[in-house]
Amino acid sequence: MTFNPVFYITMLKAVTRCLWSNPVAGRRMMSHHVPQNLSGKVAIVTASTDGIGLAAAEALGRRGAHVVVSSRRQANVDKAVSLLRSKNIKVIGTTCNVGKAEDRDKLINMTIEQCGGVDILVSNAAVNPFFGNILESTEEVWDKILGVNVKASFLLTKLVGGGGDIILYYNFFFFFFINKLYTGGLGPYSVSKTALLGLTRALAPDLAHSNIRINCVAPGIIKTRFSAALWENEGVLEEFLKQTSIKRLGQPEDIGGVIAFLCSDEASYITGETITVTGGMNCRL
Repeated sequence: MTFNPVFYITMLKAVTRCLWSNPVAGRRMMSHHVPQNLSGKVAIVTASTDGIGLAAAEALGRRGAHVVVSSRRQANVDKAVSLLRSKNIKVIGTTCNVGKAEDRDKLINMTIEQCGGVDILVSNAAVNPFFGNILESTEEVWDKILGVNVKASFLLTKLVGGGGDIILYYNFFFFFFINKLYTGGLGPYSVSKTALLGLTRALAPDLAHSNIRINCVAPGIIKTRFSAALWENEGVLEEFLKQTSIKRLGQPEDIGGVIAFLCSDEASYITGETITVTGGMNCRL
């Protein structure tokens, strides 16, 4: 079959007219059954009882993965497990502070014992105990931020054996946008997240020998509790929307879907990459 660009452009225009003239039909056309392309896979998602982590767990679970959620508080774990099970998602959960070696070991060992192995790791946990002039940050602050945001991601990666997929989480918005708005800001946090870009690239060649792919997801401003201080600030929100092509806040589900794609066979030739999900923000990595 010969590729005919005129045909495809004409077809696209026709579909676009339909979407504009009949939004209900548009929603019906775009809705589809979620493929079970992760069936039989086991997925660990850290910090997964709220926000992007929970959305990632749900997206993976809806595609057939057996999901393992975690949080530092048992009450949050129980709530997330109950919610996901109500959506017919196979899920178990445990408490885990990724900054503690014994908790990381517990998370991996429990998953192996109850699920038979680990196929997918989404390292979503992060902390930020400091806001201000970076020169005023202390050694304790740096140890805390780098220990959780960078070192824990690396050590969890080492604990995951065999083939699979690893997703690291880099906050694009905090680095490129907030630090432009404020003289004092999130310097140590931004450094830790930037380190994940390098970690992703550095690990990709070595992990490929073990049939493991690793990628990084870099969201823009997403409407979560973690970023509430930003999107609830009208000035910050207005300035942010000026920078984007899609004039709305991102939702956790926008990121969850991308993570699920990167963990699927459809992304089998993607590794060592950072995928930006920013609504068309002008800045690029």
